[in-house]
Amino acid sequence: MAVRDFEAEIADLSQTLASIEQVLEPDKMRERITDLEEHAAAPDLWDDVEKAQQVTSQLSYLQAELRKVTDLRQRIEDLPVMLELGRDESDADAMAEVEREIDELRKTVSDLEIRTLLAGEYDEREAVVTIRSGAGGVDAADFAEMLLRMYLRWAERHGYKTEVLDTSYAEEAGLKSATFEVKAPFAYGTLSVEAGTHRLVRISPFDNQGRRQTSFAAVEVIPLIEQTDHVEIPESDIRIDVFRSSGPGGQSVNTTDSAVRITHLPTGIVVSMQNEKSQIQNRAAAMRVLQSRLLLLRREEEQAQKKELAGDVKASWGDQMRSYVLHPYQMVKDLRTEHEVGNPQAVFDGQIDDFLEAGIRWRMREQAETSS
Repeated sequence: MAVRDFEAEIADLSQTLASIEQVLEPDKMRERITDLEEHAAAPDLWDDVEKAQQVTSQLSYLQAELRKVTDLRQRIEDLPVMLELGRDESDADAMAEVEREIDELRKTVSDLEIRTLLAGEYDEREAVVTIRSGAGGVDAADFAEMLLRMYLRWAERHGYKTEVLDTSYAEEAGLKSATFEVKAPFAYGTLSVEAGTHRLVRISPFDNQGRRQTSFAAVEVIPLIEQTDHVEIPESDIRIDVFRSSGPGGQSVNTTDSAVRITHLPTGIVVSMQNEKSQIQNRAAAMRVLQSRLLLLRREEEQAQKKELAGDVKASWGDQMRSYVLHPYQMVKDLRTEHEVGNPQAVFDGQIDDFLEAGIRWRMREQAETSS
């Protein structure tokens, strides 16, 4: 067994963190924190609830990020002392602790490094995610619901707030579609690599003959609109329909026509919302998501990117980006990055960070190759 060069590993960790610090700029983070603290202390802060929530959320996030960077720097600087003491006293337990600390720091620094790769125009935004069932009938609808739970569990694991904006239930089981927000900084940059078609292979629980079924679901990820984006939508460009909200199996969940569907006539984009109790709230939520989709479309047009919007992904054979196989073997594999794990249940329980990291690194390589 090769002897580890702890000094070299510590030096490498310190150098990697220094590169991260150059990107994150802790001094500017401190200045921004001071500025936000002044805003948070204003007596009229909560006169505008939405703005107050943005201020306090951003302040909390920056404080946590700065604390993470400074704590990492301190832990790395403490390592040479721990190493020297362990060697001087020939303390096997102390040396084992050094080894564990280096391994833990490597993982933490790697996770933080991913954050520095999120430098796209809208990467720091909150995210709006839409999941749609595709080919595969009731299994596809069930798969869409499994994916919804997977992303909500991932957000829960990280302490990110989420809000389900719309759920359209299938007749027998599962979901036709669902839309939710992830209210965390860099949620869009992180989750945008999930956009595409997901494929599930399993013995269908809905097939009396126990046959294997392949089903598909499409995932769309867009950045949440902000007040400074100025996406103008003339009233003549939209058609608004109202209908009665429904629950699983088509059951009515209320007796009023509170659900809202907005169609953007020039592009054909359709957004529906039904999870709020009032028509006004659903209309506001639908307009916000429509503006977000138009914002993304505008960016793609400005960059002359000849690709379809995430919402146009066809949930079928030929364009899948990840496979979830439950039979005849157990494996989840990303077809772009080749990253795979043999525990699908853990993945469906929200353990997708390794897939997200691999996707972000893959995207950076693709962008570098395209620009070179």
